[in-house]
Amino acid sequence: LKPNPSLYQVKLTGTLKSPKMKFHPPFLMLMPVPLDVETEAVFTIIPQDYIRKSRIQVKLPEFELGDGIRTNLFTVEFPGGQDIALLSDGTIIELICRVKFRSPKPISYLVEMLFTDEEEN
Repeated sequence: LKPNPSLYQVKLTGTLKSPKMKFHPPFLMLMPVPLDVETEAVFTIIPQDYIRKSRIQVKLPEFELGDGIRTNLFTVEFPGGQDIALLSDGTIIELICRVKFRSPKPISYLVEMLFTDEEEN
């Protein structure tokens, strides 16, 4: 063994990719319906740059209907589940999402729903 081992310089480069979700279509407009009748729309969530399994969570807006009580008029369903899954070849499966709305009182709003994963991406 030599008293002064050889030094090697290693140069590494890379690109940092943060997981994100795209939506198709990018926005929804629910059709007007009579009071207390449910309306719904379906869209696709397209996860991108995920390297491991994660689970989608949704924060729904709350409404006050005049009686001081806050309530959710929207429901969200994931017919195929809400887990972001990767196939063995690295392909990420798209998720189907169904948004439903029902109100006992007349209401018209523009709202945002916040979709995040377990790491709040």
